[in-house]
Amino acid sequence: MVNLELLTWLVPLFPVLAFAVIVLFTNRWKRLSHTVAIGFLLVSFVLGMIVVFSAFRIGGEELAQHPIVSAVDWMPTGESFLRFGVLVDPLTAVTLFFVLMTLVAIFVYSVGYMRGDPRYSRFFALISLFATGMLGLVVSDNLLMLFLFWEIMGFCSYALIGFWFEKPSAHRAGVKAFITTRVGDVLMLLGIAYLYALTGTLNFREILNDPAVLKRLVEMSSPIAGLSAAALVGLLLFGGTVGKSAQFPLHVWLPDAMEGPTPVSALIHAATMVSAGVYLVIRTFPLLSAGLEHGGGATPAMWAMGLIGAFTAFLAATMAVAQFDIKRVLAYSTISQLGYMIAALGVGAYVAAAFHLITHAFFKALLFLGSGSVIHAMEHGHHHAMEHAGHGHGEHEEPFDPNDMRNMGGLREKMPITFWTFTIGGLALAGFPLVTAGFWSKDEILAEAFHAAFEKGEPLGLFVYLLLALAALLTAFYTMRQITMTFLGEPRTEAARHAPESDWTMTVPLIFLSIFAVGAGFVGVPADFPILGPLLGGNPLHEFVGATLMTHLETLPLNWLPVLISVLFALGGLWLGYRAYEGKLRSPETPDPLSNLPLGLFTHMHRRWYFDELYDVLFVRPAKGIAFFIARIVDRGIIDGILHFTARTSLILAEATRVFDRVVPNGIPIAVAEGIKGFGRSFRTIQTGQVQNYLLLALVNALVLAVVYLVLFQ
Repeated sequence: MVNLELLTWLVPLFPVLAFAVIVLFTNRWKRLSHTVAIGFLLVSFVLGMIVVFSAFRIGGEELAQHPIVSAVDWMPTGESFLRFGVLVDPLTAVTLFFVLMTLVAIFVYSVGYMRGDPRYSRFFALISLFATGMLGLVVSDNLLMLFLFWEIMGFCSYALIGFWFEKPSAHRAGVKAFITTRVGDVLMLLGIAYLYALTGTLNFREILNDPAVLKRLVEMSSPIAGLSAAALVGLLLFGGTVGKSAQFPLHVWLPDAMEGPTPVSALIHAATMVSAGVYLVIRTFPLLSAGLEHGGGATPAMWAMGLIGAFTAFLAATMAVAQFDIKRVLAYSTISQLGYMIAALGVGAYVAAAFHLITHAFFKALLFLGSGSVIHAMEHGHHHAMEHAGHGHGEHEEPFDPNDMRNMGGLREKMPITFWTFTIGGLALAGFPLVTAGFWSKDEILAEAFHAAFEKGEPLGLFVYLLLALAALLTAFYTMRQITMTFLGEPRTEAARHAPESDWTMTVPLIFLSIFAVGAGFVGVPADFPILGPLLGGNPLHEFVGATLMTHLETLPLNWLPVLISVLFALGGLWLGYRAYEGKLRSPETPDPLSNLPLGLFTHMHRRWYFDELYDVLFVRPAKGIAFFIARIVDRGIIDGILHFTARTSLILAEATRVFDRVVPNGIPIAVAEGIKGFGRSFRTIQTGQVQNYLLLALVNALVLAVVYLVLFQ
């Protein structure tokens, strides 16, 4: 009999062992370091898949009622203990599945991408620790343990985004990511502390699966007027997701995170980091939606998720339309798709959010690794072109940006594997109907929002649906724009003409992920969808993941209107993107076809609606001003002034003490001694050694004493 509890404990253990082994022993040997990292991850992969498929075999309802659990006492809290443990329920099982799959693909890909980097071993040590953070977070059975692994990922993201720290932009991006996400983390930690103060526990099952606890939190008032304790805790926990998953207004760090190596981008956007933020709100959804059963529409946390998620999805999509960096387009795409998931939770689409989290992980990992393959090829092509032209890699080499899509074009023939796999990922992102995973998961979110807006009459549902539908149109447009600028047409630079296909360590993971970018969606096909629904078993994902809530979730009947709108927007956006860009860019200097949009819209979108400039004015400059004030006035003027005054006063007192010490404690005894010594020296002359002199002196003394006696006493 397999001990599933023990295997679950071991899943996050092996990557952290790889981190320790590489740091302590193998960091001088590159091949051995990546062998350790991939080998230990494969052990976790095997153990994790045994747990996952055992969970699938148990079934959703049975696993939700009797999950795989194990816990140990960690810290005494008086009469009880804080306990750390593992939990595998239906949500954990599906999350663990896609995290392990994408991690393996990214680790193998990194061997080819990072080859030749001087900090190769360090890279594999850090991504192993990164993997530990996400795997530990997924299997955690309580919020405190989840938060600890959450912070491990925060450190790893900082270290890996700024991995090439000799570049000032990479250094700044790492600091920016660390500081921005800390804002959300502080809110999350406040929510955890408040929840523990109210319930005395942070265990998921003891809070989320106990109606009595949730009811008490709903009925309990909070220090914030008008909010229940459940609402305040939910909003604070959601604050952590806003930071981690780069939602408005804390979205600004994720595009700059592209300064790190491309495998890091894939890790952050697909397997770890931002997925952790969405996983948090999906995991705690019973608390975020507590009170919904009493009527009154969405809870405050659901309103926040619906408004912020939908707005972020649309806002990020507009920014992606005007970017030229191939990875930044995908970064804004990630922000937008995360907004879809969070907005879905805002309208109560629990399973749809989890479904899109799964499919998005596969096709976004595919897209980022595909973009890395392109960048890698462009760098090689540029070096080859320079060498062919008689230039080395020195001062005569002109500046060249291998990430800029304007420098590409025509790569379809040069890189056929990368082209087809990237296209599959792009079509999944755009929601190409029927044959891509992105269509099924995104369509389910749009269908849930449509139902909330037009069938239930909820204003939040209407807001969510309209913005997500517009975001879907823009997503299809910028996806085809990216494919066209990168792969179609004629090469626009010599680097593109000489770009080679990547080696097998990079292309095999692309092929592997492309299979899931197509096939992962078929587990969520609606049961009443013609032909495919009955053929694929009637939406097994909905039944399995939905069982996590331990309540029967209503399955929406198939409504062809939102389906047709989704198809129209997806195909229409792809067609518009192709028509706008095919054959229009002849050289890197050719203006973008959208640059003539009225009101300077293209410039505004390219500059990301000036959020960075706005935050610079609102936060960065005031912070620098306060720091300057503290440094000049408080530190130098007050603190240094007090210290310098104290130092000068101490010197004066020390000098006075030195004078006093010289005069009183030392001077008087020395004077007495010198007087006695002088007296002795003066009277030493009477010591002649002659008896006659001594007798004479005695006679004189006797006469003197007699005279004194007669004068004084007679």
